[in-house]
Amino acid sequence: MRKGIGDRFQQETKYVRGQTSRGGLDWAHVPERVKSYPRAPRIKLEAPRREGGMPLWETLQARRSCRDFGGRPIGREQLSQLLWTSHGVTKVAREIELRTAPSAGALYPVETYVAVFNVDDIAPGIYHYDVRRHELEQLAAGDHRNGVVAAALDQDFLRAAGVVFIWTAVFGRTKWKYKQRAYRYIYLDTGQVAQNLALGAVALGLGSCQVGAIYDEEANALIGVDGEEESVVCMAAVGTPVQSAT
Repeated sequence: MRKGIGDRFQQETKYVRGQTSRGGLDWAHVPERVKSYPRAPRIKLEAPRREGGMPLWETLQARRSCRDFGGRPIGREQLSQLLWTSHGVTKVAREIELRTAPSAGALYPVETYVAVFNVDDIAPGIYHYDVRRHELEQLAAGDHRNGVVAAALDQDFLRAAGVVFIWTAVFGRTKWKYKQRAYRYIYLDTGQVAQNLALGAVALGLGSCQVGAIYDEEANALIGVDGEEESVVCMAAVGTPVQSAT
């Protein structure tokens, strides 16, 4: 098989004993740890449940990718729970908001956006999740199904979802410490966030499907990021499974 940029990436980001840089960190230029849109209309979400729920082993056993959604709306409380489950704050330690998903160096490069299609008491639109305040910030109103489906390689099953999670990476947060190795960690971080969402959906009786096949620039345009400093890495559709429809 012909070698390409993926092969070069793997080789050029290796750690080699005796050749790994151990220089000090540039504390004068620490990247912003979280993102917020202070002028955006905001929605205060219900406090997430932190106890009880479906046992972990049963949740793991039941997890499957779901592409057949029944069309019933997702509850507002369910969306709140999913946002916290996937990437919410669990504790603040030394001014760092620790999350439900691990992150290399506790740098948390992943930002969460949601395209709301069918959620009780939340108007359709594109939102950013303010993780510190557990609030949604509205970036654009209206039904964005066509744009989301088009950006996801025209995969039409997303159209019936209640909400589509759109995860970006702010690359500089992790590159500040790990340089070019950062990209390996960023993709690991994103996968762990996505797995949390998948398990949370099962625990709430919902279905989910992660989507890595995207037209990058179309996905970036949906949420207004530049594709260089911040870029969409992955999506996930969440909805009521067909078997739950009545």
